[in-house]
This record gives sequence, structure tokens and C-alpha cells, in this order.
Amino acid sequence: MQTPRVALVTGAGSGIGRAVALGLLGAGYAVVLAGRRRERLEETASAAGEAASRALVVPTDVRDDDAVRRLFDETRAAFGRLDVLFNNAGTSATGVPIDELTVEQWRTVVDVNLTGVFLCTQQAIRLMKAQQPRGGRIINNGSISAQVPRPNSAAYAATKHAITGLTKATSLEGRAFDVACGQIDIGNAATGMAVGFATEALQAGGQKAAEPLLDVRYVVDAVLYMAGLPLEANVQFMTVLATKMPFVGRG
Repeated sequence: MQTPRVALVTGAGSGIGRAVALGLLGAGYAVVLAGRRRERLEETASAAGEAASRALVVPTDVRDDDAVRRLFDETRAAFGRLDVLFNNAGTSATGVPIDELTVEQWRTVVDVNLTGVFLCTQQAIRLMKAQQPRGGRIINNGSISAQVPRPNSAAYAATKHAITGLTKATSLEGRAFDVACGQIDIGNAATGMAVGFATEALQAGGQKAAEPLLDVRYVVDAVLYMAGLPLEANVQFMTVLATKMPFVGRG
């Protein structure tokens, strides 16, 4: 029996993370499910049916360096290697003008969306460099906010712009060790985080308007495509969005 490829998904307890984790399990991967709440991760594993036997639940706060180190130690102990990391865990602050955003709100978003991705990337590269065969792939969940922000989203937009820089830096540094890194920027996937946009979303001009949503299965298909490429090929950046949402020309 062929040994399955191994993937790790952060934020696997809900939304895009859960959908992608289930997609990877359905495609035959062994998948490490990381997130803060064990019960939500267990729900993801249960939803995989028979494929749940290839799932490993590891509750993890990606803001915590020690917790992230334990996550990758458990991955190595269970599977011996890591082929794909999907850096997906993220959060946003309440939509307020930048002058009303508290320092605590700012730090929370930065710690999860940027520092968490850095910590996971750091541990993934250490593992991928040392394993045999060497190498692997890191896929960062950016956002269309990595390109164009929404109103009242300074912390979220800043961290997602920073992820683009981290993706490029990781891609550059990973070359020597057969580690590929790319980024998927998603617009209005129909998950809990974006469902409100379907009825009312603040626009750049101050008005509010309903926006179309994208079925999350298309995001799963895109991530599976990126993950399935041989290491000599890479999708550096991919944008997947609802066709009619106000993105091109936003503002």
C-alpha cells in the first residue's frame, strides 16, 4: 500500500480550513488538523467518514511558539514527514475606522494572521529540509485584501499584505531546499466569515450593498491543484473569487 502524502491545515475546525482539510482527506492525504478548539477539529475529522483514520487532531494556538513546535513534533512522530502546509488560520477585528481600532485588536490580528503563519512556516521548513526525500510545499491563505482592502479593515488588510511579502521571502529561501511556497487569495467564499456580505457589505464610497459569494468547493479544488503539483512547478499567486463581486476596480 502506498504511503499517503501528508498535509497540515491550520484553522481546520471551520470554514475554508475545514473544507480544505476534508478535500485533502478525500484526495487520499493524511491530514494534521490544527486549531484552537479540539471539539471543532474532532467534528472535521468525523465529517471525513472512513478517511478520518488518516486524520490527526492537534489542538494548537498558532500564536504560541511552543504550541507550534509541539504541533510539528507530533506531525513528525505520527507520519515521519510533511509534504504540504496550508497556512489558513486567521482572524479579523471588528470593522471600525483606523482611529478607533484598539492596540489590543491590532495585536490580536497581527499575532494570528502574520506571526502564526511565520511560526508555522519556520517549523515546516525545518522539517522539510531534514526529511527524506527532502522538500515540500507551503500554501498561504492570503485574501483579496492582500491586494485591495475593504473599508474599516486596517489590521486585516495590513497582515494580508504582509503575507504576500512573507510568501515571496519563503519562496525565495525555500528554493535551495526544494520547498515551494505559493499563495491563494480568496474573495467571498461562502463560509461563516463572509456570509454577511451576501446581504450587506460596506463599500469604498460609504454605501452598503449585497455581494455574491463563491461556493467553497472551488477554493478546495484550487488548493488541491496547488498542493498536487510536483515540486519543480509552483503557483506563486492565485486569485479565486466570486465573478461579480466588487474587486477589480474596488474603490
